[in-house]
Amino acid sequence: MAPTLPLVPKSRQIRIAALGESDAPSYRALMLHAYAVAADAFTSTPQERAAEPLSWWVARLADPQGLSHAFGAFLGDELLGTVTLEFSAKPKTRHKAHLIGMFVAQAARGQGAGRALLQAAMRLAGDRPGVRVVTLTVTEGNAPAIALYEALGFERFGLEPMAIATPQGFKAKVHMWRDMRPASAIGGAA
Repeated sequence: MAPTLPLVPKSRQIRIAALGESDAPSYRALMLHAYAVAADAFTSTPQERAAEPLSWWVARLADPQGLSHAFGAFLGDELLGTVTLEFSAKPKTRHKAHLIGMFVAQAARGQGAGRALLQAAMRLAGDRPGVRVVTLTVTEGNAPAIALYEALGFERFGLEPMAIATPQGFKAKVHMWRDMRPASAIGGAA
């Protein structure tokens, strides 16, 4: 059974912050919870990730190359949501960033945490020189997530059939992208 997370009182405000090394234990706990309660949203299983040492989780949050940046949604000191933005080091793909690991605990949903996490990631992508595209994948049928991504300017560009195997059968992944160029640059020289 997945660990439960506390209910979020409506009167408290959620804060978005970059995650760092000291957040690794909370991040690990949240993501293990996510892998268990939203299994179809992730390609990793809770068993796979529970076997990783804390140093693996630290490396995800404190990437010395600066290619991975994770954000957290906090209520007080409690981490209730996260998203990670990964940049490419390869010369031919440096213009792209990829969103991964998006999750907001059920108790914090409907309070703007997901939107605020995505906005923080998109601001970072927009501030990174040369980034023109942000991509992501989302499991087909996850209507709330797809609606949120579309509300923030993401568009569907493909469907990967049989992307993940689940106990109920195969599930497809929707591929989405967002053009990060200013509106005046779209349609002009790339």
